[in-house]
Amino acid sequence: MSKLWGGRFTKPTNKLVEEYTSSIGFDDRLALQDIKGSLAHVDMLGKCGIISQEEAAQIIEGLNIIQKKVENEEVTFSVEHEDIHMNIEKLLIDEIGPVGGKLHTGRSRNDQVATDMHLYLKEKTTYLIQLVEAVQEALVSQAESHVETIIPGYTHLQRAQPVSFAHHLLAYFWMFERDKERLKDSVKRIDWSPLGAAALAGTPYPVDRKMTAETLGFDNVYPNSLDAVSDRDFILEFLSISSILITHISRLSDELILWSSQEFDFIELDDAFCTGSSIMPQKKNPDVPELLRGKTGRIYGNLMGLLTLLKGLPLAYNKDMQEDKEGMFDTVETLDGALSLLAPMLASMEVKGANMRQAVNEDYSNATDIADYLAVKGLPFRQAHEVIGKIVLYAIEKNKYLLDLTLDEYKEFSELFEKDIFAKLAPEQVVAARKSEGGTGFEQVAQQLELAKQHIK
Repeated sequence: MSKLWGGRFTKPTNKLVEEYTSSIGFDDRLALQDIKGSLAHVDMLGKCGIISQEEAAQIIEGLNIIQKKVENEEVTFSVEHEDIHMNIEKLLIDEIGPVGGKLHTGRSRNDQVATDMHLYLKEKTTYLIQLVEAVQEALVSQAESHVETIIPGYTHLQRAQPVSFAHHLLAYFWMFERDKERLKDSVKRIDWSPLGAAALAGTPYPVDRKMTAETLGFDNVYPNSLDAVSDRDFILEFLSISSILITHISRLSDELILWSSQEFDFIELDDAFCTGSSIMPQKKNPDVPELLRGKTGRIYGNLMGLLTLLKGLPLAYNKDMQEDKEGMFDTVETLDGALSLLAPMLASMEVKGANMRQAVNEDYSNATDIADYLAVKGLPFRQAHEVIGKIVLYAIEKNKYLLDLTLDEYKEFSELFEKDIFAKLAPEQVVAARKSEGGTGFEQVAQQLELAKQHIK
């Protein structure tokens, strides 16, 4: 069969060219969106008198039949028909005859594919927002159980100050909250309809773009036809937001990997999210968080690929833009899998609070509180910092921790020390003392938890 666009050509397409330029191998994922856009378009054509109401009804009936076949996986798409648009149109013509050829009146594949991608990404972004919220719910659930569980807080991966484990988990909650807000905000840019822009210059037919936009659930129409068919900013923005989101997933995954190691032994991941070794029977490998961490480069690559693709393209549509879809599809699927695994993995992990507490007992992360103690008694903080540095060095040399030192030993460094220094150094007191807004003090963490719950209601 000749191509649907073949009237201008005297030779058939080279088979290698046909295979190389075909996009049906990946844009078949847009089949339902393509049919949805076509239904809105043909309904508008009939209501605007561009084709007869009878023709419109016949085409709509045919599209509905094809939609059911697609949903039931009864359709085979062909490379010969290049892309999802031509495949659907060919199926329609086979189903209802030549009148199916009127479907494409007043539009181009350029505005058609852009419409499909807007529809697809709006749907998927809304779905991903729900998955992000499920991760947040898992974090909140764990945090509620561990407000008073104390873990070493780190800077430079060195123990710095003890913190509430809930406080640590909630740091990720707020990262994901920003991701969720970015995704929500991006829908404003996705929610524009290109349909009716045609190839690049609009169409002489009296189409009603606002009608199709409303039918498809878009809030706006592109005011410029050139921009409508060439804009891929909405995909770039999605990939950029996704890159930040996968960064946060990767950072959390890295901590889960560290915490589940024998060296830390702060948590144990459920067996359902780990694998074993083919040679070392004692191993329990955190493969899921490792792979979540590893997927980061994949999404970064999709963003850089599209940025590079678009940087030198003149207006309007160019065949290069066929390469805009696979990275988008891959990113959606990668995030879908990552978020769907992360939420139950967090919810089911065992927190080893006693091990966390023991780690806090065996470090010098309460040193800052000694400096604060002296500062409150009138010693300038910088001088107090020097005194405590000497105390820590002394304790290390004596193979002791700060709570192991006697009052006499403390007084060797400053007469300002009294018996109350030991109460100040207790890890629970060190954490509880951080009462500043957003701090790790137990009361502040409880308030933060309530705020977090409000954000996921």
